Amino acid sequence: MAINKVLVVDDSAAELSNIKKIIHNIGCSVISASNGKQALELAKNEKPDIIFMDILMPEMDGYEATRKLSNDPATRNIPIIFISSKGQKADKLWGQMQGAKGYITKPFTAEQIIDQIRVFNS
Repeated sequence: MAINKVLVVDDSAAELSNIKKIIHNIGCSVISASNGKQALELAKNEKPDIIFMDILMPEMDGYEATRKLSNDPATRNIPIIFISSKGQKADKLWGQMQGAKGYITKPFTAEQIIDQIRVFNS
């Protein structure tokens, strides 16, 4: 699957802007949301090729949003990569149990974002 459209979900405007810039610079289109509820709607309507998801957000956190996306037939095949300041082994394991396919701990590098896109870009 070629990665062309990326959904970035983060409640921090600065983080959102930074991640969007990295992804845009490699030629992908980017859509964004600032919480899990918006992410669910955008994922269903826009059908992104991959999702980068923060965990700690208002309204609906990344764990719940990932669980819902992973259990929905319309979105279950979209790979979700967590990008979070929560870096404990338990956080990563819990993320995996919710359906995440990868995990990047903040602060992140552009190379970490690009590497995750490469993993799913075939």
